[in-house]
Amino acid sequence: MKKTLLLTITLLLVLIIACDKKESGNVAFMKVEGKDIIAPDGSKFFIKGTNLGNWLNPEGYMFGFRKCNSGHFINEMLCQLVGEEATNEFWSKFKDNYITRKDIEFIAEQGANTIRLPFHYKLFTDDDYMGSKTDDGEGFARIDSVVSWCRDNGLALILDMHDAPGGQTGDNIDDSYGYPWLFESEAAQQEFCDIWKRIASRYANEPVILGYELINEPIPHYMSNKDELNAKLEPLHKRAVAAIREVDKNHIILLGGPQWNSTFDNFTDWTYDDNIMYICHRYGGAPTPEAIASYIEFRDKTGLPMYMGEIGHNSDEWQAEFVKTMEDNNIGYTFWPFKKVDNSCMAGIVRPEGWDSIVVAFAEAPRASYAELQQARPDQATSRRLLDEFVEASRIENCVPQTSYIQSLNLNK
Repeated sequence: MKKTLLLTITLLLVLIIACDKKESGNVAFMKVEGKDIIAPDGSKFFIKGTNLGNWLNPEGYMFGFRKCNSGHFINEMLCQLVGEEATNEFWSKFKDNYITRKDIEFIAEQGANTIRLPFHYKLFTDDDYMGSKTDDGEGFARIDSVVSWCRDNGLALILDMHDAPGGQTGDNIDDSYGYPWLFESEAAQQEFCDIWKRIASRYANEPVILGYELINEPIPHYMSNKDELNAKLEPLHKRAVAAIREVDKNHIILLGGPQWNSTFDNFTDWTYDDNIMYICHRYGGAPTPEAIASYIEFRDKTGLPMYMGEIGHNSDEWQAEFVKTMEDNNIGYTFWPFKKVDNSCMAGIVRPEGWDSIVVAFAEAPRASYAELQQARPDQATSRRLLDEFVEASRIENCVPQTSYIQSLNLNK
């Protein structure tokens, strides 16, 4: 408890210093210095925290769904279950309740110092997304709230475009159409850069934000033309960095490698900007330095920081051992995810009674024809009640803290 209090006070002082400088017109930000991140007060900042996955980029498994594993699949299934109007109402309640100020307070109380916020690019467009359609999306309103909550709790914030225009993976995690069309489409690339420029323009003088993570887990390993796609990633990085630097020369920009942020040998230039760093991910495998030797070697070659943006879904013992490996090798980390059904997270959502037998069963049922759809659809009143109960169950005060999981993250050190 004393360590948690000390960490919180230290982080608050860092942010107060930054905000004081902001008020005087001399804003201080996190910055890259060699292989380290340096806080505004000049101290080394070692990232420790979690990801707010599923909130602004829904993924099926965190609801208990398997077939409906991406945002638009989930939305279509819910529309088939309860209709478009009720689905829009569900998403509105979900966004208002899944992550609130109390969640950020809980994360800070565990000793974390950083939150990574995944978001869908459509939140910054006039597209229909998660039950809303506005001229400029609702992304800024949601991020503004998190910025405020992080500031009040001494947390740094990383903005992560998890779902890019056109899709960067062609898998469920980017809510796309089965191929990374971003790398084939000039229009998608321009929209990608334009959105980041708008985000950077709004938050250029916001010291709570540690940095901008351009793109999550681009280009899966199973693409037959992955080498061709890999070669297009660094030029896109440079293009987006240039767009951001037109309006924001302050914030760190985080760059992920292809094949789920796991390979870096396609990168040849890391000198085009003086405030960039790299981000890796890892699930499974041995929790040893040898298992991430390529990440360490690339970090040492570039002389820039390396950060483990996602890790998790393993035993507590494995996680504790891997945390030590990362700490020993100066690689900060944010575990995935903060909250989901069941466990393997910091806050477990208890499924409402009947959730699996009704909502999940419908999500998994054959619906290849309208006849099958009509036969599979359960009672409307029950389905709508269960959706409301899921929202209520997802509130942090109703979640079950996963104590041993949290302890394995070593956040209080």
